Amino acid sequence: MERIALQQLIDWNNSKNRKPLIVWGARQAGKTYLVKEIFAKTYYKNSYIYIDFKIEDEIREFCFHTANPAKIIEYISLRKEHPVNGNTLLIFDEVQECPNIISSLKYFCQDFSEIPVIATGSMVRIKLQRETHKRGPAAKGKFLFPVGKINQLTIYPMSLDEFFMNSNRMLYDTIRTAYYERRPLDSHIHELALDQVYRYMLVGGMPEAVDCYIESGNLLESREILKALYDNYLSDMDLYQASREAILRSRALFQNIFRELNKESKNFSPGLIEKNSKTRDFASSIHWLKMAHIVNQSFQLKEHITLPLIADNESHFRLFLSDIGMFSYQSGVNAASFISSERENTLSGIFFENFVANELAAKGNNLFYWRGKTSAELEFIIESDNKLYPIDVKKGRGTLNSLDKFSNHNKFEYAIKVSKNNYGYNHEKKLLTIPFYFIPFAAEDLARGTMPSF
Repeated sequence: MERIALQQLIDWNNSKNRKPLIVWGARQAGKTYLVKEIFAKTYYKNSYIYIDFKIEDEIREFCFHTANPAKIIEYISLRKEHPVNGNTLLIFDEVQECPNIISSLKYFCQDFSEIPVIATGSMVRIKLQRETHKRGPAAKGKFLFPVGKINQLTIYPMSLDEFFMNSNRMLYDTIRTAYYERRPLDSHIHELALDQVYRYMLVGGMPEAVDCYIESGNLLESREILKALYDNYLSDMDLYQASREAILRSRALFQNIFRELNKESKNFSPGLIEKNSKTRDFASSIHWLKMAHIVNQSFQLKEHITLPLIADNESHFRLFLSDIGMFSYQSGVNAASFISSERENTLSGIFFENFVANELAAKGNNLFYWRGKTSAELEFIIESDNKLYPIDVKKGRGTLNSLDKFSNHNKFEYAIKVSKNNYGYNHEKKLLTIPFYFIPFAAEDLARGTMPSF
């Protein structure tokens, strides 16, 4: 399957200032597939060496005792019977099983910069060790993270545009062209694209589930894969946390994201999960889930906003599941609701808010939302090129009632309404309306500071 991040790997590979690359991302988000099956096999063919530290015991044992890249290169060359040089891509996978290899990247950068190196795996343990041991030689049992000596790339579950790319390339090209030409789609194509959005919200962006849906066209089979992945996420929480209490709280938090968002305020409420608990009781669990890229966090802004955006109160926030398919699965809503003619009445607005949150985050936007003194609310406030863009998400064709109250306190470039409506711009209201299927491209423009002027 195609992944947009492939271009980032190509750019990294061609850079004159290339450093060893660490690929972060949620479990099963497609890191290994992207690096090995797409990038390595296309651009290095028979000139790459793939090492899986979970199963290659001898190499893991050797690397456990040294961070010296000359020794590592010599050993791997002999072990794999393949010379390692500037034309050889080294892929270190499952590096959580051998954190010392991360320390070695500093010396790969300093002494063997001509050799392309990529490290990936389930990186939560690496991040924890990075924070626990900022400095100190590995020989003393401390973890040396190669600050300044690496490049980094984060892989997210497949975003909506990637889903289109792989499931219907012609439709993807049509949607993308229409977005950049700033024009609405023909009404029939518009309805077809919206139908695919609902299917994406059911299947989600985990590559295994997407691949199953594309190959079989069977939504129930992809749903079964989602169930297995969901259970695996819960099992993973046993592996990297310090205490039984932390594991239980992380699981409870993960399993209650839909409930938290589906209540009236949508703000995180610890008492909903554990009676008489405080937000601080869940601080380590939230931190773990964020590091694992399992959740995206959005912070509250109130009344008058200043740049750069800073949360008014860090205890007021919302958490979104980073894969909309898992969110839909967790909700318990019947799968038929997403393809039924009554879907607009069946699905609550929070499905669409979680979907938009993920699209924004996957393109590199920081998440904030705004609440006025009364019930006024805007789901997202994005800072882009030193300008404010309030975003409202509507599951139907609703009006943007909170914008007037927001504009009483804040200047903004223009507001963006994301809904099932077709594309259009209202100069008087300074309101850009985009359909759900345009949000990946708008999210990228926001992240790059390239939003159009009107």
